[in-house]
Amino acid sequence: MTVPEASATVAVELERLRGTVSTGFAEVKGSLSVLVERSDRNERDLQQLRQDTEKDLGDLRTDVEALKRNRWPLAAIGALTGIAGSVAGLLALFIR
Repeated sequence: MTVPEASATVAVELERLRGTVSTGFAEVKGSLSVLVERSDRNERDLQQLRQDTEKDLGDLRTDVEALKRNRWPLAAIGALTGIAGSVAGLLALFIR
């Protein structure tokens, strides 16, 4: 092999290597683009989920407050029932 043939062979191999490296970088760049797009989509989905959750929690808080306002005063009803029972017992005792 003479020097010009050797340098031509080296040049061909370097060009082949450059093509292989370029192809590898293109594949990596494409994969990174896909990952960035997925990350952006996941971030948007997470932000939307947070907004929906906050809205639902706000609605739930409103419903709970409405239930608290409209609940029956069980302690007062229990006390009135006890007093009414005592009065009925006393009336029954004195009427005899």
